[in-house]
Amino acid sequence: MARVTAETSKPRPRRGFVRSGWVVGKWIIYALLAGDVVLYSLYGRLTELIDTAAWLVLLMLFEWETGGWPLRARWIPALHGVRLLASVAVVVAVVGYALERVWLDFFNETTWLGVIALLELEVRLPPDAVRMHRIRRAIAIVLYLALVGFLVNWAVMGFGDENPQAAWLDTWDALLWLIAFVVIELNVFGVRDAGKPSRRARLADDSR
Repeated sequence: MARVTAETSKPRPRRGFVRSGWVVGKWIIYALLAGDVVLYSLYGRLTELIDTAAWLVLLMLFEWETGGWPLRARWIPALHGVRLLASVAVVVAVVGYALERVWLDFFNETTWLGVIALLELEVRLPPDAVRMHRIRRAIAIVLYLALVGFLVNWAVMGFGDENPQAAWLDTWDALLWLIAFVVIELNVFGVRDAGKPSRRARLADDSR
């Protein structure tokens, strides 16, 4: 109660405006990624369609778990089960890229699988495992830098590749995914709603 009183006695409308802009911007990115699924269904390969659709499911599930949405403890096993199925679909896409010998997509996809594994670790680690959280974040930074490298590669291919439209679509797609998962990382770190209870505290309250 003391926290609520302190916040209401000192209004910060600017912060509210920034928070609203954050939410709107985040959902615009998610909507654009949903549009990417449509684009790949029209112009991409089947492997790319499976890949993009599975990643969209994963993204939405991570948003649900880390974004401050209502989530009762008894729902978590089902959420993790659906996320596992989506992850299997991503692995199928990775195998497809290897069989097609599309190596840039293959290495990009395996790097993203590393990001997902680290996020899964983050949402399961206890808050007091400080060292493990720091190690996870350091590895995540390396993986995100690799993903930026793949994005730059596709952008360069857009200027000289024999199929520049595909290269620019891949560049656009890679940029959107990077932004989207930075949002998820910020959700995990509590940057979006620093004054709210942690995800684990909310789950503890819901399970009572």
